[in-house]
Amino acid sequence: MRKPRDIDSELKALEAKAKTLKERRVRQLGELVIATGADALDTDMLTGALLGAVATKDTSAKEGWRKAGAGFFQRGARKAAAGTDRGAANDTAPDRNAASA
Repeated sequence: MRKPRDIDSELKALEAKAKTLKERRVRQLGELVIATGADALDTDMLTGALLGAVATKDTSAKEGWRKAGAGFFQRGARKAAAGTDRGAANDTAPDRNAASA
């Protein structure tokens, strides 16, 4: 004979997992704002910039923003791999090597 499912406990577990995922997302978005330096912006200005980015239909602008964002994360990965922040002058050297390869 099969054991009946406890739907209430399964639902509570799913709700707890959803809450944890939402909290993680909010924390990561906050970390992103801080890492980019956008926390120095006025809240209204940051909100307006984000709303403008969401509302824009200009695909070339969006592609430019996407590339800038990807470059930001790649620089962050290189800095983490190097273990130190060596300044902006050294950040361009790997890009030139990658472009010539």
